[in-house]
Amino acid sequence: MQISGKKVLVIGAAVTGIPAVEQLCKMGAAVTLNDKKSTEEISAMLKGTRINHIRIVGGEHPVELAEECELVIVSPGVPLDMPLIKKAHELGREVIGEIELAYRLTSTPIAAITGTNGKTTTTALLGEIMKESGRKTFVTGNIGHAMISEVENAKVEDVFVLEASSFQLESTVDFRPKVSAILNITPDHLDRHKTFRNYVDAKCKVFRNQKPGDFAILNKDDEETYKTADRVLCKSLFFSRKEILEEGAFLEGQMLVIKLGDKKEEIIKKDEIYIKGPHNIENALAASMMAYCLGVKAEVIRKVLKEFKGVEHRLEYVDEINGVTYYNDSKGTNPDSSKVAIMAMDRPIVLIAGGYDKGSEFDDFISTFAGKVKELVLIGATADKIENAARKIGFHNIHRASDFEDAVAQCSKLSRSGDCVLLSPACASWGMFKNFEERGRIFKSLVKDLRGTN
Repeated sequence: MQISGKKVLVIGAAVTGIPAVEQLCKMGAAVTLNDKKSTEEISAMLKGTRINHIRIVGGEHPVELAEECELVIVSPGVPLDMPLIKKAHELGREVIGEIELAYRLTSTPIAAITGTNGKTTTTALLGEIMKESGRKTFVTGNIGHAMISEVENAKVEDVFVLEASSFQLESTVDFRPKVSAILNITPDHLDRHKTFRNYVDAKCKVFRNQKPGDFAILNKDDEETYKTADRVLCKSLFFSRKEILEEGAFLEGQMLVIKLGDKKEEIIKKDEIYIKGPHNIENALAASMMAYCLGVKAEVIRKVLKEFKGVEHRLEYVDEINGVTYYNDSKGTNPDSSKVAIMAMDRPIVLIAGGYDKGSEFDDFISTFAGKVKELVLIGATADKIENAARKIGFHNIHRASDFEDAVAQCSKLSRSGDCVLLSPACASWGMFKNFEERGRIFKSLVKDLRGTN
């Protein structure tokens, strides 16, 4: 890809935008960085980087910037229907995202994972399997580390393990992973994608350019994901925890099994997998199938499945205080993800929920409360919406918190020995926190303060 001397507009100065600018500058591009933050804020963010001699336009997104560039790199958080991007398309400028740019600059094979839920755990798990196999592995993408920042370090014999969100996939054009996976598809981010069908289409971009010799791994147990198989042009393989498959990864009795062609191998007994819960069985099946397609031996997969302890902010044990256990599931950013968290708990739950409204409905989420959730503490913009949905189906043990600190304090008072306090908001963190990681870290800090008080 020719970059030197090209006028490139980067929209969004954040996790992917700044590394993209840094790489473009190294390659000799004339870069304009645009963000709704002020010019002063953007300049402060660039301190400590190797970025210099770029143009910064802050505070707004002037449409005339489209006329002054030859290529547009858009960050995942930037909606593609904003006037500046529409103008760029009208003028025939190519608009791509960071993972598309990174793909064009590397020859390193990519294993890309998407889905509504389970992406981070599966990405981290596959990353550990690949590292254990002896292959230099770069775990990147929506997991918090931009792929573009590693393209200069990765060789053809290495591998990228990439968590790809719908926002990232939406702006891909030629992106082609060696192995892709869709874990599940349930309604999410409808404020951005407008319709569920648009959301599904964005997810399916993960395998759109794959060809014979590549692999697409799909969840046989998830109806929407299974239906996408008709669009796959490469070798499609399924994983299932509910049925035995002719080919793929599945449970046969208590054993996780992989069958590819004429070869069938027993990998591990499901009770030996360290991370627990039906959702993590699915994550393990997907990661195992992907690793197997990348040539990893069964004994390596087995070893990592026995030892992998999960990821921060996803059903993360925090502490036990006066017989009450505290769990951080800040990664529960949609109702389906939080349903999984609730079903995984084996104690009465005092639940913290609420946050930014992504257009989700909460009826199914609340239907999992029966026999599980004893008290609900609500925060954020969706508090009214969740409370109305709860009262409609007869759940009335509802409490409002003035802020996050108040929510944790109320949970401490409402819980009794033998209960658990679960942060699983079913909503995004925006508006109250920078991201779900900050929300989770603050929760853990507040729990730590509770221990000091007690």
